[in-house]
Amino acid sequence: MSSRFTARSLALAALVPATLLTGACATGGGASDTAFVARDVESLYRAAKDRLDRGQYEVAAQLFDEVERQHPYSPWARRAQLMSAFSYYADQDYDKAVQAAQRFLTIHPGNKDAPYAYYLIGMSYYEQISDVDRDQSVTLQALNSLREVSRRFPNTEYAADAQLKIDLVNDHLAGKEMEIGRFYQDSGKWVAANIRFQRVVEQYQTTSHAPEALYRLVETSLALAIPEQARNYAAVLGANYPGSEWYEKAYELIGDKAPGQLATR
Repeated sequence: MSSRFTARSLALAALVPATLLTGACATGGGASDTAFVARDVESLYRAAKDRLDRGQYEVAAQLFDEVERQHPYSPWARRAQLMSAFSYYADQDYDKAVQAAQRFLTIHPGNKDAPYAYYLIGMSYYEQISDVDRDQSVTLQALNSLREVSRRFPNTEYAADAQLKIDLVNDHLAGKEMEIGRFYQDSGKWVAANIRFQRVVEQYQTTSHAPEALYRLVETSLALAIPEQARNYAAVLGANYPGSEWYEKAYELIGDKAPGQLATR
């Protein structure tokens, strides 16, 4: 398990509602903890929590599932559903984590722990975000799920953390657009490249990729023989990122290939 994952897992664990842990003090568990035989609800829940505390996430998830199976009408069952979802998340079984959290929301849509369930779904997608050179469908699922947390529960700690993740996801998606745009540019497909860079400027203008996108728009506009448009992009770049390396490069490029009125450095 990577240190990167462990840090994220611990951060998410810190947001587990205290009510889910109430009465679940760990006890010394033995081999009998994993034997799925009929037991009273409290001892079964404690066994599951003990396995979770020991880092035995898969077993913990199965035991939390047993709480619900054996005692479906107990208040402990509701707690166990979310603890099962978190255990699957900690075990990096994100599909089961999403399924468990969604099931909790289907059965208890108005429960006070619903914000955590939505947040857990978003984090399960977030953990699966791939490199920018791969398909970004999961990235979009993460973005939509995290936005849902922010929209539904704006004044919660979950929304605050979700917003931080949204910014990172947007930067990631912008990076993907830049990669595709540069590929088109290197292939001499100037119109296609220009469209990708415009998308970054319009949809991801607050990300770290915006200055380069504006510079690339200067380059592609010049390649398309639209010098006035190139000067406009350079002016926007200078107004918003006057000290950046990208404006320096744009200023020199405009001076060489499309001299005209442009904001001074």
